[in-house]
Amino acid sequence: MLYDANCDFCSRLARRFQPLLARRHFELLPLQTPWARARLGLEDPRLLAEMRLLLPDGTSFGGADALIEVGRRYWWTWPLRQLTRVPAVKELVRGGYRWMARRRNCGADICSVENLKAGNGHHGFLDFLPLLILPLLVLPLRNRYAAWIFMWMMAFTLYAGCKWLTYRRAAERGRPFNLPRTLGYLFAWPGMNAGRFLNEKNVPEKPHGIEWAFAATKTGLGIGLVWGITPMVFPVHPILAGWIGMMGAIFILHFGLFHILSLVWRRAGVTAMPVMQNPLKASSLAEFWGRRWNTAFNELAFRFAFRPFCRLASPATAMVLAFGLSGLVHELVISLPAHAGYGLPTTYFLVQGLGLATEHTSIGRTMGLGRGMRGRYFTFLVAAGPAFWLFHPWFIKNVILPMLFAVGAT
Repeated sequence: MLYDANCDFCSRLARRFQPLLARRHFELLPLQTPWARARLGLEDPRLLAEMRLLLPDGTSFGGADALIEVGRRYWWTWPLRQLTRVPAVKELVRGGYRWMARRRNCGADICSVENLKAGNGHHGFLDFLPLLILPLLVLPLRNRYAAWIFMWMMAFTLYAGCKWLTYRRAAERGRPFNLPRTLGYLFAWPGMNAGRFLNEKNVPEKPHGIEWAFAATKTGLGIGLVWGITPMVFPVHPILAGWIGMMGAIFILHFGLFHILSLVWRRAGVTAMPVMQNPLKASSLAEFWGRRWNTAFNELAFRFAFRPFCRLASPATAMVLAFGLSGLVHELVISLPAHAGYGLPTTYFLVQGLGLATEHTSIGRTMGLGRGMRGRYFTFLVAAGPAFWLFHPWFIKNVILPMLFAVGAT
């Protein structure tokens, strides 16, 4: 594997990944090595335009194609490799690599971004393009892969489109961003607040040991639910076992691993708060959906749905519309892979919007629905009561149970 030794950023990456690459017998050398220049038959600047991979049989790959080829040697890259089989996705990956390669030599790893005018409609539309196009690209794969694999592919495309959108909106402010931190936000953090994560002036408090223990406990609880409780319940009640396994997966990923990742970033001096903020403490639906449950998605809904809808309608109507849009997004990840249950996730989120609007009415305030124990009961009733509409039986049967079977939990 050949890299540009004149690029400090490239050299640091090479040193960091050298042990991992050595396990698969890859050797790292500068592109400036004389025999490499002769072997490739390229002259500057083409020689240094991108990294190169040379295989023993003489085959060579460049840029993103080199990374994809290297990824074939590691089992944990399998989901990404499947996505890059789609020609349009591969072209998008190649374009992203070229974009980063052109900016790799910025002084002290700092690259200034284009200072786009606020409200520029042309650039705003382009920012939304990945979010609109990527799900369409994986849609033809719906019947080619298992339902649970398609679910993860669809979720990943929506996540990638939202990541790009939030990054571009932060970049429009014209501030220079540290390139390694930018890559960390795009590829190693599930949160959606790009401005907070990329701002080097915001230095969080170092996490305490008890928080590490709490995150590890939640991860362990999820593992126990998936591989401990689920296999015991499955022979008696498969649907209930699917629910238990699904909750275990949520504990492992959202409550556990994402929390640990937050701790790692904060330990490194980056503001990356957990996406789950003790949802059981919520005393109102507004607090539950606004500050407690999956704050990454809620930030997106507030910024790109609720606020635009407020320009067209009252806040209460905008709230219901934003929840309805959230329901449509969940249809893509839940009902579409399950081939059934269409409309139930949207109904669930419309109920949430109506419940939240009820909290803010005079009757709701008189009844105390947004505070104290009454608020907690009301929040639990509205959020958890109709949860079977969100994760309907067809989703459990056609998506969750096959996924649990694939990981040896049933």
